[in-house]
Amino acid sequence: MKNDTTKVSLPKVAEMLEAGMHFGHRTYKWHPKMKPYIFEARKGIHIIDLEKTLSKLEQALVFIARSIAEGKTILMVGTKNQVKVQLKDMALESGVAYVVERWLGGTLTNFNIIRNSIRAYQDLVEKKESGKLEKYTKKERIQFDRRIKKLSASVGGLITLNRPPDIIFIWDIKHEETALAEAKKRRIPIIAICDTNVNPDGIEYVIPSNDDASKAVTLVLDMIKQTVLESKANAKEAKDKAVETTKE
Repeated sequence: MKNDTTKVSLPKVAEMLEAGMHFGHRTYKWHPKMKPYIFEARKGIHIIDLEKTLSKLEQALVFIARSIAEGKTILMVGTKNQVKVQLKDMALESGVAYVVERWLGGTLTNFNIIRNSIRAYQDLVEKKESGKLEKYTKKERIQFDRRIKKLSASVGGLITLNRPPDIIFIWDIKHEETALAEAKKRRIPIIAICDTNVNPDGIEYVIPSNDDASKAVTLVLDMIKQTVLESKANAKEAKDKAVETTKE
């Protein structure tokens, strides 16, 4: 199965089953607003309707592909231990911004302050790589290294952003409630993995899925990575063709 604007192949329902995307939370932990995405309850656990998950995933990927083609930016957010390593790798490989450590309050609502921290981090990294910090004492260099490490953890994933992102992807909106609230306040379109225990109101692109299964993390993030890379490649090709046409 393929969507209308990308050549990325969507997973089969059998692959999603194998990844454990259908397992929701125990029925007593559910949020009623997730009812439309629940297939049934089995042994006290809600089972997610993967046909709906597939449809919602496709819609989200189409939106991402179209947005990237238009030059828009996306911020990937996932600080849970189950997702942070894979999300960071995916973001680095596809060249998009990410947050995998603690969310800094004001990242979206007070971006100018965050931007100052990003510049400070980039300046220190440049000075270290160019040897400009060698003139300082060993103690001072250790302090610089600690500062770089701290800034790397807090804003290192945001260096590709010159302004707030146009889209935000959140893995588990319950865990990332501050990021969710800021995105809503800034009216930034949200794509989110939503398990059966969350309120999906205000999420433009809900992807109903188990939010703890490592195979589910791999499957979804790989789809997003492929979509971003393909859209960037297509945009570059179109730009190159336009330049060639102008030269002629």
